[in-house]
Amino acid sequence: MSVTEGMMAPDFSMRDAKGKIQKLSDLRGKNVVVYFYPKDFTPGCTTEATEFTRDYSKFAEAGIEVVGISPDSEDSHDKFRAEMRIPYPLVADTEKQISEQYGVYGLKKFMGREYMGVNRSTFLVDKTGKVIKVFSKVKAAGHSKEVLESFG
Repeated sequence: MSVTEGMMAPDFSMRDAKGKIQKLSDLRGKNVVVYFYPKDFTPGCTTEATEFTRDYSKFAEAGIEVVGISPDSEDSHDKFRAEMRIPYPLVADTEKQISEQYGVYGLKKFMGREYMGVNRSTFLVDKTGKVIKVFSKVKAAGHSKEVLESFG
């Protein structure tokens, strides 16, 4: 399945920075950025997390929550969040169920090699839980600003 604009965003559970478990549906009433990234501590993912962290206060002022999702473990996310000072939830999708639901887990190519993995993608979810914009094949550098401006 692939999530497209106009669909309701599939629900999932997450642990916030304080350890509290909540669901995406608990954030209804807020706009939400749901971004999928391949792996903690890799160059592109670090760039993307750095920019969302840098711009987080601007998102918060606009009433927008940010959620990052990757196949890494909770332990890896805890270390990544601490080192990068990430103020928003990171979801451990170790079984790739959420990534498959959103249609971002699939064939990738890198240096002539094909493999299965998470394709960097972002979904903008409105206050009612509906997907209003999908960014596919995201370039990490500058993406946070692009996302913030698209809510404008």
